[in-house]
Amino acid sequence: MIKILLFAGLKERVGKSVLTWDKTPITVAMLKEELQKVPGLDHFSSILVAVNEAYARDDVVINDGDTVALIPPVSGG
Repeated sequence: MIKILLFAGLKERVGKSVLTWDKTPITVAMLKEELQKVPGLDHFSSILVAVNEAYARDDVVINDGDTVALIPPVSGG
């Protein structure tokens, strides 16, 4: 099982801070495609993905027991 952490606006839009995913192994790109079906997670163009606390490209393989963080863009001034 993969633990998926949601932050900031993603957490608010989905209404949860943690999701779980049972289909492994899966690439980051495949997971992003599947998660777009979850209400509130339909726009991945600017979301960064980290796997086990390291930013991950789309070709990185996520395995059972890994933790994924979805990090939305932040703005400030």
